[in-house]
Amino acid sequence: MKMFRPLRIAAIAAILWLAAAGPGRAAGTVTADDTARFLAGMPPSAESPLLPLTGDPAWQRHAKFLASAFGLLEQRQFSNIRAWAAANLAAPRPTMFYMFSGPDFLYANAFYSKATTYVLSALEPVGQAPDLTRLPFGGIGAALYSVERSLGSILSFSFFITKQMKTDLRAGELNGTLPILYVFLARSGKTIRGVSAVALDENGAVHSGNEAAGRNPTRGVRIVFAGSDGAEKTLYYFSTDLSNSGVRSSGFLKFCATLAPGNSLIKSASYLLHAGNFSTVRQFILADSATIIQDDSGIPLADFDSRKWRFFPFGRYVGPIDKFPGRYQPKYAELFRRSQPMDFGIGYRWRPYESNLLLAVKSP
Repeated sequence: MKMFRPLRIAAIAAILWLAAAGPGRAAGTVTADDTARFLAGMPPSAESPLLPLTGDPAWQRHAKFLASAFGLLEQRQFSNIRAWAAANLAAPRPTMFYMFSGPDFLYANAFYSKATTYVLSALEPVGQAPDLTRLPFGGIGAALYSVERSLGSILSFSFFITKQMKTDLRAGELNGTLPILYVFLARSGKTIRGVSAVALDENGAVHSGNEAAGRNPTRGVRIVFAGSDGAEKTLYYFSTDLSNSGVRSSGFLKFCATLAPGNSLIKSASYLLHAGNFSTVRQFILADSATIIQDDSGIPLADFDSRKWRFFPFGRYVGPIDKFPGRYQPKYAELFRRSQPMDFGIGYRWRPYESNLLLAVKSP
């Protein structure tokens, strides 16, 4: 670790520059898509100023590491999740909501690949993406190591460790969630076409990053991207407090309401939706979701109206890990006695043989 310390100051300074993100390119301009591919260990476009940097041994080692890690993840997780979604999600909505997500576009895309608008939200700051051409000689290795460190838990366990992520995304070489979103978009086969800072006013209206958005704006980023079919989609990430006091003083849920009804994903959510001070966002998810995919850290079964929802349990419910005592749900255990098998792991119980997944479908 000590060998990276002299490089961190320069890396942090360089990362304060947001990479250019338009679909067009001036000579010598680094696009957001080039930056995303480089950070993801994938070669940037042939005319990119970043292409010479791929000769750095640090980048080549990084590329090999991420190719192996994401290859294993595809084999172990995402191919199975996509097959599960194709078999069980009959009529997906164009919008998907992922509360308490951090920068986890990977699982949002795996479960709801047919969505056209993704809304992710968590406390972690948006941050900025680096202008890698400004890093000093030798600074590439420190920046790429920071990427690997930030990705460690989700590559291994399917979730970000919140305490660790706060440290990595605030004090490390990478600033905020945006660089991690870049990596996940690139590794999911997406092409970034535009990136812009946005803010929500108290009524949920979207303002560009330079516009006034009231006294308590909700800061976020809007990323326009396309998959292999070329169809444009939009990813929003908002840094916001999802507790009752937080959402009542912001326009975040009002913005989400303009896109509702959608589909929701909840996993590894620290059982916050079991608490009374998160009742507002819990009620929103129940009222404005056509389907909810969650592990047991999501909405308690007792809060669902059984007259409005149909339940399809998958996997095995063995209760919370020791870090979350008192969250065992006897009704959940009873429901999962008739569960169907699943061949991937998710949530805090990340091993497939002890993972649980509940698909809740709102009745017409």
